[in-house]
Amino acid sequence: MIEVTVARNRDNAIKMFEVRGHSGFDEAGRDIVCAAVSVTAYNAAGALSELAGIEKCHTESPGFMKIELPDDTDAVNRQVADTIMNTTYIGFRQIESSYPAHLRVCEKGDKKIC
Repeated sequence: MIEVTVARNRDNAIKMFEVRGHSGFDEAGRDIVCAAVSVTAYNAAGALSELAGIEKCHTESPGFMKIELPDDTDAVNRQVADTIMNTTYIGFRQIESSYPAHLRVCEKGDKKIC
């Protein structure tokens, strides 16, 4: 199962996504759930760079990607980043609703809420 953990700041804006694991829906190279989650995450990282001017905000390794907004993002770019992060969140939730056995989206806080 893929787990997406979402962290928010004090203003309830999304500040971080962490994507971890493999869906197990199908074999590597044929797994549509993994592909959908990967496209959603890479699209967010690319849009943050291209549209919000936020470079190098993601790290990755096999079965893992973390996207984290820097605290010092200016107000204009932060507004664009908020739209991108919220759109990404909606995408992950839509995939989760179609494939709940293969993707879980959790909110990180004092306790992890899934």
